[in-house]
Amino acid sequence: MIKNGKYFVPPGDGEYDFKALFKRTVSAGAGRPVDDEGFPQGSWTPDALAEAISQIEANRAGIELRTVQLWFQDNEKGISTDNIRWLARVFGCDDPEATSAWQAELSAAQARLTAKRRDMRRRGRDEQTAPQQPDTNQLVDAEGVEPPDRTMAEDQTVVTGAEGTGLARASEALFSQGSPLNLPVSVFAGAVSLQFISLFLGISSVTYMRDDGIIKQVGFLWAPNWTILFIIFLPLFLAFVVDLLVFWRREGRAEISGPVSPSGVLKGWEQKVDASSYTFWAAFLVNIGFAGIFQWVDVRLLPLLTGKNDHAVDWGSLALVDPDAISVSQEIVFTGLAYFYMCICFYLFFTGLILLYTLVHDFSEIVHRRGSKVDVDPSRVSKIELRIMQGIFRCTILGLLIAITMKLQALYVTTTASNVPRWLLIDGLSLVPGISGTIGWGDYATPTNYTSLVVALSACTVFLYGCVRIGLSGPYRAALRKMMVVVVLEVLAYLSMGAFSGFSVLLVLGILLATYGLFDPGFGTSQVAAKGVRNVS
Repeated sequence: MIKNGKYFVPPGDGEYDFKALFKRTVSAGAGRPVDDEGFPQGSWTPDALAEAISQIEANRAGIELRTVQLWFQDNEKGISTDNIRWLARVFGCDDPEATSAWQAELSAAQARLTAKRRDMRRRGRDEQTAPQQPDTNQLVDAEGVEPPDRTMAEDQTVVTGAEGTGLARASEALFSQGSPLNLPVSVFAGAVSLQFISLFLGISSVTYMRDDGIIKQVGFLWAPNWTILFIIFLPLFLAFVVDLLVFWRREGRAEISGPVSPSGVLKGWEQKVDASSYTFWAAFLVNIGFAGIFQWVDVRLLPLLTGKNDHAVDWGSLALVDPDAISVSQEIVFTGLAYFYMCICFYLFFTGLILLYTLVHDFSEIVHRRGSKVDVDPSRVSKIELRIMQGIFRCTILGLLIAITMKLQALYVTTTASNVPRWLLIDGLSLVPGISGTIGWGDYATPTNYTSLVVALSACTVFLYGCVRIGLSGPYRAALRKMMVVVVLEVLAYLSMGAFSGFSVLLVLGILLATYGLFDPGFGTSQVAAKGVRNVS
């Protein structure tokens, strides 16, 4: 039978539960478009069915592919009332009467599945000799809240909190929903776009002669805080935050929460995120209002409009000293775009730190509250601790590298060096006997120095909080000690910049160790300890 150009299969006669009815119906291709001969275009697949449900105009939220996949799998997962409505629309071929009939049959089939599961659990409890075993219908989540009827939550186990509102939940969704590449690639694409614009404007690589005769490279592509920072360091930082957050939401939190329903696991985490709402708003207002708009007006817009500049000349103020390279109006527009992009990116950076802090707090609270009540292998808890601290360590050293690039550019524009590589080379050679070379310094305002300090302190604060609240016990303690040594070395490298001759040697050493730490956070210790744990077990 064909309805609205689709293959229609009448509902069953009430003998099947949801799993059996669903398997029978999707195999028949009910609701699929028909060919010229009236045959359906094959059976339903999870991808095709999810797409068909998401295309229903009334279903604005769509549906997760993972939810549909659960229907196809041989498990005890049922279907919620809302999704019964959309599935009935598909099987009913958008015909009102057929849809109503399918909705009634799907609801009855779900009720039969629920009764079947309850009967199996009741018989299982009667056969057990341990009466204290908890009823799976009365699972308590990590917050001590009894979840709603499991029947209604069966296909909600993959809900990612999209229904939450507010800045905190929306910001968290940027990191936890969709592809893990979305956020890093977006930041990378924005940086590349700015670089292309600088090429078109002719300020990607340009020099100017100062009043004292020093020729300096002030091109946009030569500024490490606008190239290396946004092309390498920040995308990597966001990628590591996303990886750790997804692991915690989908695996780590469920493993240490004890007997918790899947919906309860996510609910507990989302409550922690919502509790940080004021922190997210503070980060948003500071980054957009002060680091973005206020700083652009003070450092870029007013000097370009008045012609009076207290800051060292760079790509953003080149129009004041070389109007032939770029006009004032072009400079205003380009710096406005760059600073808008910058403040959005740094809001994402601080959002990542807030989420890492929340994750540490959530982990330690669950472990300390439940204590010995959680029937979890201690070695597995230790591995989760290591996974969390390794992720936080990577993000910390990337945060310090971001602060270093910011300070490096802020100091360079005040020196007499012609470019950044030459400045670092001359500084390093100053330690070699017999090689002379000095770098002079100008008296200019450097607001980026303060900004970089805030970035460095914020990154280190999260790492320190993780060390205090989580730490690493047993065989993984050596890994934490090595992480702490590298973080301290990175901080010293940051503080030493411009403080004395030869600081570049310490800086290069710190960068090399940090780069290695991105690939092996435990510096060989965690792998050895993991082998020891496996051998003992």
